[in-house]
Amino acid sequence: MQRTARLLAVIAGLCACAPATEALAQKYPARPVKIMVGFSAGGPVDVVARIIGDRLGNKLGQPFVIENRAGANGMIAAEGVARADTDGYTMLACNSSTITLNKTLFKDIRYDPEKDFAPLTTVVSAPLVLVVNPENPRTADIKTVADLVAAAKARPGELAYGSGGNGNLAHLAMELLGQKAGIKMIHVPYRGGAASEVGILAQEVLAVFDPLSAVPLVKAGKLRALAVSSAERLPSLPDVPTVAEAGYPGFDLSFWVGFFMPKATPAPILEALHREIVAAARDPAVAEKLGSQGVVSVLSPAEYAAKIAKETKELAEVVAAANIKAE
Repeated sequence: MQRTARLLAVIAGLCACAPATEALAQKYPARPVKIMVGFSAGGPVDVVARIIGDRLGNKLGQPFVIENRAGANGMIAAEGVARADTDGYTMLACNSSTITLNKTLFKDIRYDPEKDFAPLTTVVSAPLVLVVNPENPRTADIKTVADLVAAAKARPGELAYGSGGNGNLAHLAMELLGQKAGIKMIHVPYRGGAASEVGILAQEVLAVFDPLSAVPLVKAGKLRALAVSSAERLPSLPDVPTVAEAGYPGFDLSFWVGFFMPKATPAPILEALHREIVAAARDPAVAEKLGSQGVVSVLSPAEYAAKIAKETKELAEVVAAANIKAE
């Protein structure tokens, strides 16, 4: 009798532990998580993905492994994640163009940014800086956006601006400004942002929407900043107005890096990842590392989705109005 009672007690204990054991087995993540990056190692998206991935791995107890699938402006990696299992073990780290621009520029895109992905959050945002060369006699007196617009209106279709390539964000930013201001300038596409920076320093073009690499040149007096493309001023250039402040309300374009999961990923996993990525980005030690890539910027999934919808619509309108074609 006593033996039977002990046996029943053991069985009861095992039954009571079963739900806890099952929950522990289902704890996320239970194995390594893959972060797919559509660009080469060492680029902005890769750097951000590795910083966040390291923090997530340390916090959640499983490695977050970077897999670089570079090519087609991030479309190869994005398609891979769109077709991946929805079990929470494949994540996409990408830039804004992969989500907001590729669908407009490329006819052969094989993923739908809205239907195939669940947005988690942005992590960094890098506004562009509208600059001129103060040593160029043709722009020596251009000190504001209004001055640039006036110069372009005085010589319609004659002044040239540079960008890092046809259809990139710097190109679209200037076309958007042109559409809002009613001006037309000649576009000179370079092979990358660094090359366009060389072009304005060499006085080949009059203006450029430059990436954040322009900040040291602005502070050294080599370039003059007229405005920044984001909705808020850049902390490193606090005296430089936004384009919106310069007279064009609603102007807000930035290069951002963010994270996505396949659309049907279970909500608890999405919530956990969003929470941990936001916590990582807000950690001072992590934020310091991210600072080399832009301004730390996190959003709720709903805010992120709204931002994507707004930018996608706006960029599509710019592309159509300017008849921009992908290279």
